Amino acid sequence: MITPSEALLPATDRALLHRIAVAQAEGRTPSLAAAVVRDGRTVWTGFRGAVGDAEPTADTQYRIGSLTKSLIAVLVMRLRDEGLLDLADPLSAHLPGTGVGELTVAQLLSHTAGLAAEPPGPWWERTPGALRPELGDIVGGAPLRHPAGRLHHYSNVGYALLGALVARLRDMPWDEALRREVLDPLGMSRTSVLPSEPYARGWAVHPWADVLLPEPAEETGLMAPAGQLWSTVGDLCRYAAFLADGDARVLGADSLAAMRDPAAPPGRDSWDGGYGLGLQLMRAQGRVLAGHTGSMPGFLATLWVSVADGVGAVVLTNATSGPAVAATAADLVGIVADREPRLPGAWRPLPEVDPELLELTGVWYWGAAPFALRLAAGGSLELSPLGVPGRASRFRPAPDGAGWIGLDGYYEGERLRVVRAGEAATEGGADRPGAVSHLDLGTFVFTREPYEAGAPVPGGVDPQGWRAGES
Repeated sequence: MITPSEALLPATDRALLHRIAVAQAEGRTPSLAAAVVRDGRTVWTGFRGAVGDAEPTADTQYRIGSLTKSLIAVLVMRLRDEGLLDLADPLSAHLPGTGVGELTVAQLLSHTAGLAAEPPGPWWERTPGALRPELGDIVGGAPLRHPAGRLHHYSNVGYALLGALVARLRDMPWDEALRREVLDPLGMSRTSVLPSEPYARGWAVHPWADVLLPEPAEETGLMAPAGQLWSTVGDLCRYAAFLADGDARVLGADSLAAMRDPAAPPGRDSWDGGYGLGLQLMRAQGRVLAGHTGSMPGFLATLWVSVADGVGAVVLTNATSGPAVAATAADLVGIVADREPRLPGAWRPLPEVDPELLELTGVWYWGAAPFALRLAAGGSLELSPLGVPGRASRFRPAPDGAGWIGLDGYYEGERLRVVRAGEAATEGGADRPGAVSHLDLGTFVFTREPYEAGAPVPGGVDPQGWRAGES
């Protein structure tokens, strides 16, 4: 239920409806269901066409195809967070006998393993999974198309292997693990391996006539982790909210942020997209979107989230081809984000402050370049150049208590240390009482004055100090 306080402006509502109406009409799809989520809540739903004799609803199931892969990736990241695997582990460490055991978990997640896009035999999406009863049947005898780790090559086979990996480590079918660990906690009760009423039937639309042909809806067996699931716009809005903010019951915000980080380059012809760890990435209308597209015979699906805007959108259709659902979902995000931009959070003073941290704030100099160091919530620090472009980063306290660790930018992963008088600037050394001498940031020295005399500036400071220009 959308409450009045959450409702969009009438003009925004109309623009969203117009966008999906154009997509459904020009894409010639029997039905289209769409929804928008903002700051964790569904704020708009829209439907066009018909499923049977009725308009679809937020509870109508559609097949979501490769959106299934993103859910498999969430399960794998849970295994990582529990310490049951490392993303750098070879597949053989946990799932022996595949014939491609040297490939790493991270490579499979990011489609950089070099595996074939499809399994051997007839098109798996339109044939029974029983045709490939063993893992060897989906991998085949010569599965590699590229050297592992070199480039992005989308592979349905890779995600079938990841589903088998989840099943082995959880000692249960992958879909049962998904139900227990992700779907139930998020309230996604209408997401399932097999459809249940009400659900849309899949159709092919004749390219030159407005007539339909039913598409098969096969159970895909071991290939199911690559694209089997059915879901609704209602459920996928809950999932979109999770992908934006995380949920401690399923996966934390830090792990989801890692999934959104580019792990594979885009294709040779486009720099507008990429792939993370189980999530597709796209740059559209000046914003970065994360999510996934999906297709199966008779169905197209897309979910995009703009984390910066707090807005996500879902579009589901029951046609094999035609509607540009990825572009439509991106446009829905843009319509809401542009017409009703996110309100900044209310500024509030820090509840408490460490005087030693407050002492560090203000202007520091890297050589002669001025930087500002600011104290933020939770004891984190923000370092940014003053007046000119430069290297800016945020820092959070290091787990070992020795300084801070960079979160982004050039200094991501680097350690920022406060060096006090009489203390050797050895990385990892604990801060001790005494006057602050300088900041050490990955060997870069920041001082309170430009090229401060007596400070341990690499290469030294000319003892004559600053001087007038020489002719």
